[in-house]
Parts: sequence; C-alpha cells; structure tokens
Amino acid sequence: MSATVGDVVAALEAAYPPALAMDWDAVGLVCGDPTEPADRVLFAVDPTPETVDEAITSGAQLLVTHHPLLLRGVHGVGADTPKGALLHRLIRAGVALFTAHTNADVADPGVSDALAAALGLTVSGPLAPEPGPALDKIVTFVPVGPSIGAVHAALAEAGAGAIGNYSHCSFATAGTGQFLPLDGAEPAIGTVGRLERVAETRLEMVLPRARRRDVVAALRAAHPYEEPAFDLLEMAPLPSSRGLGRVGELAGTESFAAFTRRVADALPPTAWGVRGAGDPDRPVRRVAVCGGAGDSALDAAARAGVDAFVTADLRHHPASEHALAGTGPGGPTPALVDVAHWASEWPWCGQAAGVVTAALGGSVTVAVSRARTDPWTTAATAVPSGPDTPAHRTDPTEDLPEASA
Repeated sequence: MSATVGDVVAALEAAYPPALAMDWDAVGLVCGDPTEPADRVLFAVDPTPETVDEAITSGAQLLVTHHPLLLRGVHGVGADTPKGALLHRLIRAGVALFTAHTNADVADPGVSDALAAALGLTVSGPLAPEPGPALDKIVTFVPVGPSIGAVHAALAEAGAGAIGNYSHCSFATAGTGQFLPLDGAEPAIGTVGRLERVAETRLEMVLPRARRRDVVAALRAAHPYEEPAFDLLEMAPLPSSRGLGRVGELAGTESFAAFTRRVADALPPTAWGVRGAGDPDRPVRRVAVCGGAGDSALDAAARAGVDAFVTADLRHHPASEHALAGTGPGGPTPALVDVAHWASEWPWCGQAAGVVTAALGGSVTVAVSRARTDPWTTAATAVPSGPDTPAHRTDPTEDLPEASA
C-alpha cells in the first residue's frame, strides 16, 4: 500500500516535533495535499531551483528540506518572484514541500547528531540543553480516612501525579496536624476555641506548572477542611536530551591538524572549505559540534571544556574574542573549526531519510540530493608578496593548508 504525503509528514513530525521550533521559524507542510501519494521522497538542505529540478525529474512527490522557503511573512507568491516561481513549479508538478528547521536542530536526535556521527563522535549530550518541562510539587495534609482517596483522585484528574507513562503518582506519609479554629470558622473537625490535634496523611504529587491553577482548585474542592493547608513548590528545571549542538568524543586523541583534516574528509567539499583556528599540534578528543551558524554557542563550548568546536559561519570578532579569552570556565578555550553552513547540515538529510524509512518501510523510496546548494561557488587564496603584504595573518580562522577542502 502506498504511503501518502500525510504519512511521511506524520513520521517526520514525530521525530522533529513542530512545537520545538523557535517562534520566528516557519516549519511544516509548505505546499501539497496530505492525501496524495508519496512513493518517492527527496531530502535536501535547501529548496532551490536545483533541488526542485531534481525532485521533479526523479519523480518524487515530496521534497523535504531543512531550510524554509518562506521564512519571512509574505503577502503573495506570484510566479513572477523567485520563491513564488519555485512554489508554482512544485504545485504544477504535483510535488509537495515540507520543512523541518529549528525543530530538527534541537530534536534528539537532530541536525547536530548527524554532524557528530559523520565526524566519528560518540555523543554524550547536547551542547546547550533545552530545559525540561516546568514542574511544581503540591504537598497537602488530609485527615486519615476516606477523604485521602477523594483528594488523591481529584488531584490526579486535574493533572497532578503524571510521570512519564504513569499516572496517579504520589508519596504519602503519616503525621499529626494541629490547628485552633477561631471565631467565624466552621471546622470540619473540632470546635471553635479548642486546639485540635488530628492524625493526617501528608500527600505529595508533581504537576505541570501550566496545570497549577486547576490542581489548586481541585484540591480546595475535594479537601474536607474549610481551609486546607498545602505547599506549592517550583521544582528546579532539569536539562533534557534536546537542545542545540552536541558534545562527544573521538575514539582516540589526535592533533588539531589531523582533526581538521578529518572534518574536511567527512563533509562534502565546498568553495568555503574547512578552516581551523588553534595550535595545529593541540591534542583533540572531546569535541562539540553545532550544525549551522554556531558562533552564539561559543561560550557554551568554552563551558563544556571541549578541545575543539565545529560549526559554520563563524564571524571574525566572536572568533577573535574567543581566542583572546584563552581560558574559560571549562579550561582552555577550544580550538575552532569553521565549515560551510550547507555542508554542516547536509548529513541531516540522511538522518531524516532514515526516519521515514524506519516508519514506513518499503512503501516509500527515499533519496538524498547531492546537489551542492551552498551559495559560495569559487574561492582563491592570496600568496603574500611585496613589502606591503602583512607578514603575519591575524585572521582567527587562518587556513591550515593540509586541512582545507
């Protein structure tokens, strides 16, 4: 039975949930009918004339890209505009377009896992972890007896006590409660003006912070006391396995020059090549990677205590300041490897193709585009000559001749 566009989209959104995308991003199905068949799917980094041509000529019914075609708001997609023309070509040819962008960046596994795998790293976790879900803990005190079951059930119904695949999770301990009803009180136990001591059960349950109001309301409604006592505690966020970048280790230690060569050999060649900033003889084993533009993660790489950081689109000033710092909270600042943006994200195409194959098996034929859609097409390196040529280069990402691609 043939898979549909909707089947492929469902598999990809399970792996790269749209809710993980940043609020400025544009992900999901750009064009196409979810009910139409999708026997062939092509994966690429960019939706460009080259990859659209490849999708159409190969007979693919769905083109999956990492970068969005329509990232910024548009008021029209006329065929007289470059992006509008691409959309019209796709629609006329019956090819759907789907994008997974920042949601694929932070997913587990995601873009940086694919980059790490290409470099031979064993990943230990994200470089900049996303915080886990915001949780509270509610603690209340219920008189011993049938009321404890009613309160517990009401809290669970309101959303408390859910941990993973379990519900109604709680912890209870026995103790003694004490209170003195004052004038105007209508105590469920005891009398006004007399100190009461009551055998009670301390009940603790976790809850999503978003359910706080509902859980407190359920407690007040189900508790037998006129004024139930309770504590509501905000729990410290735990790092999740999702987040930007990844940290991992090589199987053995190698020089920074050799590692830069490894990066160049692992990624598709581009005019940009591979540039290194650091002592060529520096030992490298623990490495951080971030697919795409990653100079915003320079501080995180320094804190991680890695030997090298591989990313794309490093700018002069952040790289210079990073090198000037010398040391950071994790020790010496890592050496830097700067690669082309497209090349750093291309390994993800194979990962995403594997997601679809694992979910839909032989009902879909997948292919990864090898069209180089990196915008840089040529490069030249100046040969120093003449008295006016600087004798020493201060570019922090100075080329390592033996490691350029």
